[in-house]
Amino acid sequence: MEIFKIKGGSVVNGEITPSGNKNEALPVLAASLLSTEPVILNNVPDILDVRVMLEIMEDLGVNIEKINKNKIKINALSLQDKPLNKKLCEKIRTSILFAGPLLAKFGNVLLPPPGGDVIGRRRVDSHFIGFEQLGAIYTVNEKGYTVIAKNLKGTDIFLDEASVTGTENVIMAAVMAQGTTIINNAATEPHVQGLCEFLNLMGANIKGIGTNILKIEGVKSLKGAEYTISPDYIESGSYIVLAAITGGELLIKNTAPNHMRKIFHTFSKIGIKVEIKGNDVFVPHHSQLVVKKDFNNAVPRIDDGIWPAFPSDLMSLAIVGATQAKGMLIFFEKMFESRLFFVDRLISMGAQIILCDPHRVVVSGSAKLYGTKLESPDIRAGMAMLIAAVAAQGESKIYNIRQIDRGYESVEKKLQQIGVEIIREEG
Repeated sequence: MEIFKIKGGSVVNGEITPSGNKNEALPVLAASLLSTEPVILNNVPDILDVRVMLEIMEDLGVNIEKINKNKIKINALSLQDKPLNKKLCEKIRTSILFAGPLLAKFGNVLLPPPGGDVIGRRRVDSHFIGFEQLGAIYTVNEKGYTVIAKNLKGTDIFLDEASVTGTENVIMAAVMAQGTTIINNAATEPHVQGLCEFLNLMGANIKGIGTNILKIEGVKSLKGAEYTISPDYIESGSYIVLAAITGGELLIKNTAPNHMRKIFHTFSKIGIKVEIKGNDVFVPHHSQLVVKKDFNNAVPRIDDGIWPAFPSDLMSLAIVGATQAKGMLIFFEKMFESRLFFVDRLISMGAQIILCDPHRVVVSGSAKLYGTKLESPDIRAGMAMLIAAVAAQGESKIYNIRQIDRGYESVEKKLQQIGVEIIREEG
């Protein structure tokens, strides 16, 4: 079992470049199954979740050619109509994204229960409600989900929630359905937009991209295309927090500032300032972080929500930032009832945090953090603890780093290049 060993107290400096957006790459990989011709994908992050997705695809007969570390050629001409690999699907939640394209291609799919982060209940209802409205029927048993559709037909769909993966799955099923599909209450996150743009490159007809009403005219087949995954704005947000709490200066190259406007606004409540330089984000030296109070001297609140609200994936990182800011903040995690439970690790490091209930914490800073043994419960909490360990005094060891590897490419190598004392070793 590998661990990260971190010597705290580093002040980061230099340049760092985020990898491709994990949350865009995964549905785009699934969508490539719809093409009858080869697909080339650029800027694909070399992370554990992507590797597992590719393993599942190869198990289905898809030919995968790695042109280089982040460029992949996919040929799904030999795609097989068979159940998905149970052991592989249990490793990642986004294995569920194969349901839409396989249903469109073969009219049926047997999907084992997906795995992934344990951050609370993660509904899959929207996926199957959407499939059902397109003409499919589904059953659930101990083997997982079976979905069958003799003939997918376009219709007017209203999703019961603006689920990202639910929207993506319904889109991938609808692009080859007969007639017109309208998806109301669709998720609008940048990675959903990226999926739609990729599908349109392959010959799909999707309109309303970026809005919560998508109109899809079904087509008979999709062709090959070359597409570049956008930069990961969640990874960029992680590095902003790292630079700010260590008092360093950091230039984050080739990121996506247009995807981060709400993130910048929210981070300003913690006292974190950034400068936008084209497609780059510069984090200047912060001698001290001070919480920016709300009007009438009120304690500010940071909460999350669907796009364009502050993303839930950055709540853990923002909490770490707040532990090093002078003042008090309330965090309200609205989307997942177990995401905040990781704060007990921060408390063990010396953070001043009150866990009010599964959805709310109060953070009072700034607090001196001290190195300790930590274990990563999910991707984002793992990265949050890693960043806390960099800012802490003394040495920390982080276990279960497989979770961090699921979402961050070569993280220790990137951090070493900007001055962090971190090594990966057998624990």
